[in-house]
Amino acid sequence: MKKYLKHHEWYIIEEGFDPHLNRISESVFSIGNGRMGQRANFEEDFTGDTHQGTYVAGVYYPDKTRVGWWKNGYPEYFAKVLNAPSWIGIKVKIGDQVLDLAKCKVANFVRVLDMKQGLLHRSFEATFTDGKKVEIDSKRFCSMADGEVGAIRYSIKPINFSSTASITLAIDADVVNKDSNYDEKFWEEVHQESQAGWAIVNAQTKKTFFQVCTGMEYRFEAEGKLINGKVSTNVKAKYADNVVDVELKEGVEFIVYKYAAVLSSENHKKDSLVKLCRDKLNESVRISFTKLFESHAAVWAHKWEECDITIDGDIAAQQGIRFNIFQLTQTYTGEDERLNIGPKGFTGEKYGGSTYWDTEAYCLPFYLSTADPKVARNLLVYRYKHLPKAIENAKKLGFKDGAAFYPFVTMNGEECHNEWEITFEEVHRTSAMAYAIRDYINYTGDVGYLNEFGLEVLIGISRFWAQRVNWSTDKDKYVMLGVTGPNEYENNINNNWYTNYLAAWTLRYSMWAIEQVKKSDAKRYGVISTKVSFKEIEETSKWKDISDKMYYAEDPKRGVFLQQDGFLDKELLTVADLNPEDTPLNQKWSWDRILRSCFIKQADVLQCMYLFEEDFTNEQIKRNFDFYEPMTVHESSLSPCVHVILASKIGYKDQAYEFYLRTARLDLDDYNNDTEDGCHITSMAGTWMSLVKGFGGMKILDDKLYFNPYLPVQWKSYSFRIEFRGRVIKVKVSKDKTETVLESGEPLSIQLSGKEVKLK
Repeated sequence: MKKYLKHHEWYIIEEGFDPHLNRISESVFSIGNGRMGQRANFEEDFTGDTHQGTYVAGVYYPDKTRVGWWKNGYPEYFAKVLNAPSWIGIKVKIGDQVLDLAKCKVANFVRVLDMKQGLLHRSFEATFTDGKKVEIDSKRFCSMADGEVGAIRYSIKPINFSSTASITLAIDADVVNKDSNYDEKFWEEVHQESQAGWAIVNAQTKKTFFQVCTGMEYRFEAEGKLINGKVSTNVKAKYADNVVDVELKEGVEFIVYKYAAVLSSENHKKDSLVKLCRDKLNESVRISFTKLFESHAAVWAHKWEECDITIDGDIAAQQGIRFNIFQLTQTYTGEDERLNIGPKGFTGEKYGGSTYWDTEAYCLPFYLSTADPKVARNLLVYRYKHLPKAIENAKKLGFKDGAAFYPFVTMNGEECHNEWEITFEEVHRTSAMAYAIRDYINYTGDVGYLNEFGLEVLIGISRFWAQRVNWSTDKDKYVMLGVTGPNEYENNINNNWYTNYLAAWTLRYSMWAIEQVKKSDAKRYGVISTKVSFKEIEETSKWKDISDKMYYAEDPKRGVFLQQDGFLDKELLTVADLNPEDTPLNQKWSWDRILRSCFIKQADVLQCMYLFEEDFTNEQIKRNFDFYEPMTVHESSLSPCVHVILASKIGYKDQAYEFYLRTARLDLDDYNNDTEDGCHITSMAGTWMSLVKGFGGMKILDDKLYFNPYLPVQWKSYSFRIEFRGRVIKVKVSKDKTETVLESGEPLSIQLSGKEVKLK
């Protein structure tokens, strides 16, 4: 862990500049607005260790998969979010010296992320080799009010000199992805132009032909007056700038306002991008930095009203949960059903920036409870629109008759992951789509979603499971061979308990959904059946047989479900038996050694018990928790939150609190030594679940909302709000009582700590 960030309820604060921590800070202090975002790179030149990153939602590149061998059905490419043209550059040159924090002496460095208003603020004092000193103060935001606008206020104050300075304001599309397999650059120029006061670069991706038009316009101000300098313009391949010579006066703040517009061909016609970009820039300058920021901050104020969680008595915990909510909110706004939530959001390129099963298994509850239902619905519609590709993915692997196999990693519905043990074997992810449909209907009561979109998806997924299992004459059961469960430290195993359970549940749920649609709209059911060539009696008979006769490995002596066949053949050690120098295992051990060990990357059997809590007794959960958690190294960011929820349910409150801090501060404290690659955005939704579903004991059962809250001993109180079927409910838990308030909506009866409470 690296505990160098100060604790504060609303701010992330870094005091002092340590170049060795810079990449971590670039991730943690990232900003975005759902349409675009960027790592917290410096505006001025920096020749030290940095990961430059700017990203535009929905823009990707199909980089050729790099493997030493090939198998039928293997994805031909690995889709990755692209490092997009950068608009933040403000190069400061005084005489022949360039402002560069890797070369100057740096003092009074402070970097602050204001989560309440979505503002990145940085200030420092730099001393050049000749003794000249300047104070720099930079404020930057990506507008939540207009997703195509960003702005910077960058001030330069000479401390002990007056001088002419050269300021370069650039748009740079000559960028490279950190994860480029062959150091290939993915952008080609379409148009670049530079005129006094502004510059534009319109760049296009290779192969996919996305165009992103990035422009900048600027204003200078000193002593309350607009300043004009001597301007020269430069254009070269994928780059355009203005270089302006200005006079700096000792002790006088010289302010640069830089406005950016970033427009994508995903949202505009290509032949109009340049004009629209110029118009957007002109409008931004007319509005002014101050007014743009006020509108942006107003959106954040509204967002926090919807989704804030308060914790009294523990600033580290409060900062952690707000940081997680902040990053989730600026990553995905739900306004565009074509977009989804990448595991790194706008904070880095690792994992390709693509869509994983994390969205359905972890993120959906957050958006269901804190935003308009259409936000979560758009996440489901995203998958519905990818159904033809899911069927195509299944066909490539030999499945037929409309079986749908959703990808582990995707941008457009097509599988594009480049590790065989995940691409071919981590099949459980396809049932995450089915579970998300159930989750959405439970929260919203929108059973009609089945008629419109859901049933088609469920039929396709169930057809996949019906073909993926096979009958074992030895066991007299259906079995599932050659899979990888959520615990990715086990590959190519048989009868992963989690996968088998989800497959059988999906088949049952699909049969329930069929009856719902038939009852509510027989005509629509007929249309769906014809469209997908559904043979109801034949297919559902098979589904019922499989769900009734699925095999589940168990250990009757210990009273636990076995993660997979042969698990007990392993040497059953615990994490306490490990030498601390051997962790994290994925960075210290060979893959062979990991696979032969009993150690578990993340919740597997326990993941299923979390999803289907109502199917198991507390005693069953406790026995399995006691057996598996001591072997779990939690080297997946998705693991601690599940353990918070289960530990809370079985009364392990101290463990629950430890796991909560781990998930809440995973990136802030760099628990897994990997934050420099980007923040763990999708697991951040698990932090929200940890508090609301863990400490708050929230669940929905038989159309009723349940709370079974408790207060961690480290806290004085906590509160959260959720939206449920047109109501907004606030829950506040303190030492003496739990208050539940219906802030809006029709009266509602809930279950609170085992008693019925009527909210009016």
